[in-house]
Amino acid sequence: MKIGIKDLPLDERPREKMMAQGPAALSDAELLAILIGSGNSEETAVGLMQRVLHDCHNSLNTLGRMTIDDLTTHYKGIGEAKAITLLAACELGSRRRREEVVERKKINSSMDAYEYFADMRDLPLEECRVLMLRQNRSIIGAALISKGGLTGTAVDVREVLRHALLNRAAGIVLCHNHPSGNLMPSTEDNHLTRNVAEACRAVDIRLIDHVIVADTGYYSYSEQGKI
Repeated sequence: MKIGIKDLPLDERPREKMMAQGPAALSDAELLAILIGSGNSEETAVGLMQRVLHDCHNSLNTLGRMTIDDLTTHYKGIGEAKAITLLAACELGSRRRREEVVERKKINSSMDAYEYFADMRDLPLEECRVLMLRQNRSIIGAALISKGGLTGTAVDVREVLRHALLNRAAGIVLCHNHPSGNLMPSTEDNHLTRNVAEACRAVDIRLIDHVIVADTGYYSYSEQGKI
């Protein structure tokens, strides 16, 4: 028999706690437990989610990178429906962070660019995207340039420029992710940055930054004085 939230003492039930004290009073495990509703024969929903988060080093970003198969295979009491619910919640969190940046409408720093591309931290494969900006650094939009494997993706500089020119961008921010978590740029990353910067100068578009994102943070060529 599964141990449900209703089996907990009244003062330990996440739903009741949220109603009485608000969502900020709940731990990550308690919030996630509300989504799955029940645990398994050995642990409550809260206990199960505490164990899942412990395995993710208490990182929601790490949880968001798990697959449905990861969750259903390794955790008794989590079937496909619960796994989908958990990953959908993580994706909504990523989209909310991105919306908050878009609402500000301008990219004034490398941190703003990192927050805009924050969803890339959770990608299992490497991608490269370009963010297009007006003269005042307000956001025009973003485009996917390439999608590759675990260790790299081929980027066509002409494709970067095509998107920038079609959108009449005055400046761009290039971004790609490192699924490995290593933030240090590779020789290929440095080569790409130089090529894009040179191509942008030729058509009077500014390469404002090239940001590398990972679950450990970000690396900015601009902040490092390399652009």
